Amino acid sequence: MPFVSKRPKLRLSDKELEELKKISHSRTESLSRTERSKILLLFYEGETVSSIARKLNTNRPKVERVINKALQVGAISALNDLPRRGKPPEITADAKAWVLSVACHKPKDLGYSLEIWTTTTLARHIREHCREAGHPSLSKLSRGTVSKILSKAEIRPHKIAYYLERRDPQFETKMMQVLHVYKEVELLKSCSKGQGEPTIAILSYDEKPGIQALKNKAPDLPPVPGKYSSINRDYEYKRLGTVSLLASIDLLNGQVHGQVRDRHRSIEFIDHLRYLDSVYPKDVKIKMILDNHSTHISKETQKYLKTVPNRFEFIFTPTHGSWLNIIETFFSKIARTFLRGLRVNSITELKERFEQYFKEINEMPVVFRWKYKLDEITIAS
Repeated sequence: MPFVSKRPKLRLSDKELEELKKISHSRTESLSRTERSKILLLFYEGETVSSIARKLNTNRPKVERVINKALQVGAISALNDLPRRGKPPEITADAKAWVLSVACHKPKDLGYSLEIWTTTTLARHIREHCREAGHPSLSKLSRGTVSKILSKAEIRPHKIAYYLERRDPQFETKMMQVLHVYKEVELLKSCSKGQGEPTIAILSYDEKPGIQALKNKAPDLPPVPGKYSSINRDYEYKRLGTVSLLASIDLLNGQVHGQVRDRHRSIEFIDHLRYLDSVYPKDVKIKMILDNHSTHISKETQKYLKTVPNRFEFIFTPTHGSWLNIIETFFSKIARTFLRGLRVNSITELKERFEQYFKEINEMPVVFRWKYKLDEITIAS
């Protein structure tokens, strides 16, 4: 007598049948979904559970589970795993909170030589001290579980993010003074059109020390079409020494006054002031935004300023507020363009290259504009 199945037939709509066929031949679907779709299609065509298991090289219980699920919740829903209760968590919420509290302490404060945690060291410390802390569920804690706990809480004790502490009690006041100067620049630009030369020059000044003069030990090889796409350079180089850049930007016309010196002492700063004094007409007052470096307020500098009364006016940026000085933008541009990959044969050549660079940018000067918080500034009439 032939076998007659007592299991109900699977009913599929045209849409469901088309979807199952599409999934069964898909290369992007998961293996479980494609296998389940093939099981349902074969059962729909009248195949028995045993023949389906043989054709798909699987076992009868799996085939029966898929068919029973399709008969209960529908063919398409049966392709996915139904939600489960899951295994109850072994690590309690209090234990996780203790892990985070340990991670927020430095290892050196707990008797280790390390300054910051690694997940391996943190996991080992927790395993060794969890029982005395009242969290035995952590006795088999792995570094992977530590990473998951830290990631979920967005705690990264293995990384350092830097900040700059404000140590100037007059930071806000000094910042407003600098911003007022930038507002003055904006007003002068809008009012001086067609009115001749201004009677004031506003400069942004700073030094960039420690610029290295690097020399190749082997010549650079130029690109070769179809063979080498970039310049080829030997990894080794020779250090020839360092120089300091002293530079001022005229915020009204974009002209750069740059000097390259071996050092940046009061002597060099005074020499730069003398240079500016020779560049601008005698009836022009020179305002300079600069930081409070010792060379800018030294006895030698004060002595020189007494010889040119009412010629210069210094506006100092607050301590740790160098970002308020717009010339830092120009120095960043130098580092990203002129100094990037620069090689010279001597310090003299480096100085000459700087002079050539200043000449080139002054032929087409760029007027730097300050925008941050400038709309909040008003100038009293």
